[in-house]
Parts: sequence; C-alpha cells; structure tokens
Amino acid sequence: MKTLARIALAIPLVVVALFWVGALYFAGPRPQALSTALALGYLLGTIALFVFLRPFRRAVVVYAVVFAALFAWWETLLPSNSRDWAPEVARLPWAEIEGDRLVVHDLRNFDYRSETDFTPRYEERGYDLSKLVGVDIFMSYWGSPAIAHTILSWQFEDMPPLAISIETRRDKTQQYSAVRGFFKQYTIYYVVADERDLVRLRTNYRGEDVYLYRLTVPADRAKAVLLDYFATINDLRERPRWYNALTQNCTTTIRMHARHIGDRAPFDWRLIVNGYGDQMLYERGRVDTSLPFAELRERSNVVARAKAADPRGAAGSACGQGRAG
Repeated sequence: MKTLARIALAIPLVVVALFWVGALYFAGPRPQALSTALALGYLLGTIALFVFLRPFRRAVVVYAVVFAALFAWWETLLPSNSRDWAPEVARLPWAEIEGDRLVVHDLRNFDYRSETDFTPRYEERGYDLSKLVGVDIFMSYWGSPAIAHTILSWQFEDMPPLAISIETRRDKTQQYSAVRGFFKQYTIYYVVADERDLVRLRTNYRGEDVYLYRLTVPADRAKAVLLDYFATINDLRERPRWYNALTQNCTTTIRMHARHIGDRAPFDWRLIVNGYGDQMLYERGRVDTSLPFAELRERSNVVARAKAADPRGAAGSACGQGRAG
C-alpha cells in the first residue's frame, strides 16, 4: 500500500519536474548554455533527490522548497510590449467605441508576395455595430488533422468583414514553437485584419487547408463577443499578457470571451484537440446542421475559391461567397 501511495505521488511530481526542466531551458538566463546547464542540473538533482534521500517524505519536503524557489523566479518573468517585434506583429491594434460606432486603428491589410515577402499596410476602418449580421469561424490546418488555427470573422451589411486571429507575438529572433508556447516565450496578440489578409496568407502562401463555417449566433451575441474582444485588445496595449499553448491559445481564448458574455457550454476535449472543433460545433448546433457533417465540411473548404479569386494570391471576395451555414 505504501509503495502504491508513493507511485501515485511520484506521477504528478515527475510531471511538475518536467515542466521546470522546460522552463529553465527555454526561459532561463542567457546564454543558452547556462539555461541548458541549469535545466540539466535540476533534472539530475531531482532524480538524485528521490533515489538517495531517505526517508521519502524528506525528499518531498526538499522538492517542495525547490519548487517554491522556482515558482518565485517564474513570477518575476513579466511580459512586455517593448521588444524588437517581427514585422507582421509589430503594431498593436486598438479601437474606439462610441455607441454603435466602432473605429478600428492599425487594422492589418498586408500585400503578400509570399509568406515572408510582403508590404506592411495598416488601416483605420469604421464599423456600424447596428449592421452586424453574424460571425463566421475559419479553421486552418497546416499538418495534423487534430490541430487547427481558428479565426473569427464578423459580418456586416454593406461593410467588409472584420477578422480577428489570436496568435503569438514574436520578436525578430523567434520562430513559433508549440513547445515554447508553454514557457512564457511569446505574448498573446490579436491580429485585427482584413479577412483577405488572414485567409489569403494561409490558403495561397502557406498551403494550408482552410474551412469556413457560419456560426448560428444571434447578432446581439456576436456583437457582445466582439466588444469583449476589443476590451481585451485595448487592454493589451497597457498590460501585455503571456501566450500559453494550452490555456491562452487561439481556441481556448475564444471560449474565454464566450464565457464572459454568459455562454456556459461545457468543456469538451475538442477545445484542446481543436482540429475536431467543427464537429463539436456541429453537434451543438452552432453551425448549419441541415446537411450531414461530412458534406458540410466538404462544402466549407475555401482553398479553391480563394486561389481562383486571384492566382497571384489575393483571396479577394472568395471568402464571402457560399459561406457554409
């Protein structure tokens, strides 16, 4: 019985120890050799602690003291808006809201020639929130069918869509890594953009599979979510936040905004393995259910339409045609 209890305790201790190995390696002091040495030293020290120190409870106490010290260090790592940012995330969007008048500043509308070759262009656009008619979701796949990037796009009468993608803000020295996303390497960034910018980049230049669904969300709730988005977007100009690949990513953050306006839909494993999120939305009636899911999904693929609209790369209005649901 005592052995089983120790095994049960050891499992979470190992998980936590592996987290600290990653934290020291990725977020530890520079140069990288020093962070590597600290991570390796912590790992070997933890193993030695539980192998050689007796009684077992004494090892647990020492482990807890080290944990407290690491946690105190971890809390000193604060996000910042003052870094040499990659050009595609260099400017923070913001908005002015007065009644139903929404004015978006620094809306991204880049002219792409390739994924890495583009002319930066930022715009100021005004929207009449009383003319908001709904919200769509794009799901973009670049590898595993289990993982997708999600983008919301709000639709207005007689106005271009307003698309927002929740991403990482990286400096010029960084490349995106899902693993690094757990260890305070990036801040969270809301790309407020022309729909053609966000979708064209993925369909025409990154070669991703992109699916588009019209959500069955009433206009008033779509408006409430949009306003909650901009409350966060404006706040990030003064109070940056860390991105987290599990708790603060492109999908879990959408759920956070939905919960802020009273959506109490239960947690679903497909919020984490979000490549199957469209199936979850279908089961919950959040997208068109008049067709079998397989047929709806096939019709929702916008890659061919995006490329046909402008072979050079501009998705143009293709994303606004035949929106599923």
